[in-house]
Amino acid sequence: MFENDAYVLGRIAKANTLREMGINPYGNGISKEWNTQKFLKSYDFLKSLPEGKQKDESKSAQVAGRIKFIRLMGKAAFIKIEDVSGILQVYLSKNELSDSFDMFKKCVEVGDIVMAKGFPFVTKTGELSLHALDFRILTKAISPLPEKYHGLVDIELRYRQRYLDLIMNKEVRDSFVLRSKIVSNVRKFFEQKGFLEVETPMMHPIPGGANAKPFVTYHNALNVERYLRIAPELYLKRLIVGGFEAIFEINRNFRNEGMDHSHNPEFTMIEFYWAYKDYKDLIQITQELFAYLLESLSLPKVLVFNHQEIHLDAFRQITYLDALVEIGGIPREVVNEEEKLYLYLKEHNVPLESQTELGKLQSEAFDAFVEEKLINPTFITDFPIAISPLARRNDKNPEIADRFELFIGGSEIANGFSELNDPLDQLERFKEQVKAKEAGDEEAQYMDEDYVTALSYGMPPTAGEGIGIDRLVMLLTGNTTIKDVILFPALKPQKPQNKKEEQ
Repeated sequence: MFENDAYVLGRIAKANTLREMGINPYGNGISKEWNTQKFLKSYDFLKSLPEGKQKDESKSAQVAGRIKFIRLMGKAAFIKIEDVSGILQVYLSKNELSDSFDMFKKCVEVGDIVMAKGFPFVTKTGELSLHALDFRILTKAISPLPEKYHGLVDIELRYRQRYLDLIMNKEVRDSFVLRSKIVSNVRKFFEQKGFLEVETPMMHPIPGGANAKPFVTYHNALNVERYLRIAPELYLKRLIVGGFEAIFEINRNFRNEGMDHSHNPEFTMIEFYWAYKDYKDLIQITQELFAYLLESLSLPKVLVFNHQEIHLDAFRQITYLDALVEIGGIPREVVNEEEKLYLYLKEHNVPLESQTELGKLQSEAFDAFVEEKLINPTFITDFPIAISPLARRNDKNPEIADRFELFIGGSEIANGFSELNDPLDQLERFKEQVKAKEAGDEEAQYMDEDYVTALSYGMPPTAGEGIGIDRLVMLLTGNTTIKDVILFPALKPQKPQNKKEEQ
């Protein structure tokens, strides 16, 4: 695969030269003692000393990282090496390094991973640096990095070769470091609230917990189909039936759907379930979670996302129907009349497969006229029961569910509701979903008789919520596409570059 690339062949030749010199270009057994940030912090005081005293030869530090820059000056050189904590300048001299300097000039290039050991000093330009007394190559990179000034700008290449994206773009690494901290702090928040973290199956005999098309796989030993889970909900609620009262799971879900700026076929969510609570308690704890994340991660309460200013301390609530009227601009006399709403959507060129029942028409109207306008944190409450097959009916109005969704920056972030714990009502709703599936709705839910059986043993009053971790990270990092917060996002198959590859 490298035979036609002159640059790569030249680097392979240098790796072979190292072997001829008795140096393994892929050696091992050298530990990293310092990171660059520790070095820069430890010896920053040298920059404040008088000129001529800005070094300390009694100190010794060993650093390692990838070379990002080389400047040769005859019998001396400056290089900059980068590790996960930052970049450090290193000074190399023939006087101290002798044969190692010759090896450096002959075989070392930008992209190679090296070790340098020496003492701290400040250059004439005021940059704290390492004066190397020992230098070794640890890993010879045979593929050259992208050209410095243009960098890695090909979006498709960045996602397809994420390792190269991470090497070249510090801000990308920073986003994923913040992602890790966000997940860690979400976990800490719920643990501090007394929730227990659990794990439930990834392969389900019956897909459920959300309206979505599943991925299908096959279990050879059992000779049965299995489905990658679209949500952990029904298993988590089985645990509530079993006696757990506050549980959560952070893990992957899989949905066989299209890809866009906010959807990836595999994605991360936290789902949590809380016995003896209702959806209003979920709204409160969700606001507490955001306040906790902003404080623990030192993030601003006002941030810019997709060129829009978002105030993360300005939560509000509005009902589903009021949102259609007040935000979507649909006349109030239209939103609750099936025929009128159908005609209104057709007049406004909203694609509809056929005239359907009122709740689903309202859902289409919400998607078309409301969602993208929800910029500041907004809890939409009182969802139509027709699009809430697992949520509890409202006691005063059986046509709506005790449910909410949280929208920020024009995108859904969370979905929660008081759980349906009436087994007979749940059975009837599953039957309606089965009818919808038989009528051609691929995203309708399957009948899950075992879950109904579990409810028949009694599930206490419970509230449950799911929060999309990827979308949460997008918001808090300012990234506007989900591919920028998933290390290895789903991509279309790469087209063959020529007929030979195609064969």
